Amino acid sequence: MFKRFLFINTLVFFLFIAGCTQVTPVKSLHANLDSVTHEEATQLWQTPAPLTAPNGLRPCCAFGYDLKVKAFEIPIPFYRIDNVVEASALGNHRYNDSFWLGTGAVLGLGSEQSGVIYTHKGGFLDIAHIRDTADYTYYLFSHIYPKLGQEWTLTLSDELAQRKIHFNAFTPPKNELERYTLSAYLAAHLGYRLAVWHEIAQWYGFRSVPGFSEGISAFSPEDLYSNLIGARLSLTLILKGHATSLEQYNQSMQGIIPSALYQLEAQPRQLTQQWFDVIDGQWWDSQQRVPDKFLVLMRDYHISDQRYPVLPFEEITPPHYLTLPSAYSGYVLEQLAEFQLWPTKEMENLPYPKTYWSEADFTDLTEKAREIDNKTRPKTTKID
Repeated sequence: MFKRFLFINTLVFFLFIAGCTQVTPVKSLHANLDSVTHEEATQLWQTPAPLTAPNGLRPCCAFGYDLKVKAFEIPIPFYRIDNVVEASALGNHRYNDSFWLGTGAVLGLGSEQSGVIYTHKGGFLDIAHIRDTADYTYYLFSHIYPKLGQEWTLTLSDELAQRKIHFNAFTPPKNELERYTLSAYLAAHLGYRLAVWHEIAQWYGFRSVPGFSEGISAFSPEDLYSNLIGARLSLTLILKGHATSLEQYNQSMQGIIPSALYQLEAQPRQLTQQWFDVIDGQWWDSQQRVPDKFLVLMRDYHISDQRYPVLPFEEITPPHYLTLPSAYSGYVLEQLAEFQLWPTKEMENLPYPKTYWSEADFTDLTEKAREIDNKTRPKTTKID
């Protein structure tokens, strides 16, 4: 009886989601993609009550298009993952606070569209990564601003390790606009660090779905530049008063993502596919199946928030340099809070730390991943 009840309710839910596919027109917002941003709040905007943490991450996209798939080492015939989206058809944005909405996205239900798009100035971009880091930045801001200057610890869901952010006690700015701006900068700083850890955790064995390896996605060349864009977009919305409520934030994200993509010279679906064809056999192997790790041949182990995108050798447009602020009004952001990764009973291949891993350890963990991948990945002509 319970199973029947669960099935009926699940079916009703997905029918509801399927019926909510209409895209609501919203106002276009200008994305500030200056390489170095000096944005500040010009007034004290209304802020949301502390938000519920995003429910995991959106199902992100393996690098490539028209991808073949296998399950338990058995090829699935006649099934392909399309993966490619266009800047003009990304649908509504929905703050990721629901497991069911994420599941609906996997099944192609709902109006939020995520996938990969090619841009001349930013290379391949993953819209799910942009959305995820934007959401986490907004989430963190809602918790940081009311407690700025206090010592406290925020505990997040586990990703191999137990994720904690310890905020140090300090005297915040007396000027309330500076307090607001500093809170937004710190949220973007930490939101990006969460994205870096996710790449590391994927490489060391983290699985969102038990039994399904995510090693294919770890340090994929489009990931962290996309995450950086997401942090910057959320920062702009917070500081410009376009995120005073969750509803307004969702609408504003829908309005600002296309602006960022057009500034980076986003290409239509057919040209994104053509760029994937150009680097087939160099950056990815179209003959492999998801979730084979070395379907992805090129990886970007550079984890800084001051970065250029990774562009194909054939791209002639200069890459767009993008950064996050490291300090504001005399405050060094990394001194205000520490991202900590405490050991759990499910560490997979992640070594156990003496106490906990911190951001200072990220480089060593990443370099170990690079060394092992360089020894085990297939050799290709243009990246060796």
